[in-house]
This record gives sequence, C-alpha cells and structure tokens, in this order.
Amino acid sequence: MPKMKTKSGAKKRFKVRGSGSIKRSMAYKRHILTKKTTKNKRQLRGTAEIHSTNMASVRSMLPYA
Repeated sequence: MPKMKTKSGAKKRFKVRGSGSIKRSMAYKRHILTKKTTKNKRQLRGTAEIHSTNMASVRSMLPYA
C-alpha cells in the first residue's frame, strides 16, 4: 500500500502534543489590527486546543501525527 499523505496546510497549522491533544494558534491576529483593541490582541496571543468536535477531521488530515 502507498503511504497516506499529510495535508500540507494542516501540518503548518497544527502541532500534536505529547498527550495526544492538538494545539492551534488563534485566529483574527493577522491583519487589520488597528481597529482591534490592545486587550483583544493580547488575548489572541498563544495557542489553544482543538475543540472536540473538530478532532476527527484534524486527525484525518494528520494521519501520522
């Protein structure tokens, strides 16, 4: 059987933690930042965990992770 390919967009966006959970970066922090408040931009820093409803689709995009 041939190897399954990882979705290249997913491998750039998600990292699998040692516990098996998947982390992602926050959205809405790329452009048009002048109209967003400092508090909003500060709270968008860092990473968050993938929601359980999206876990199956992200796992299928990262077959070897």
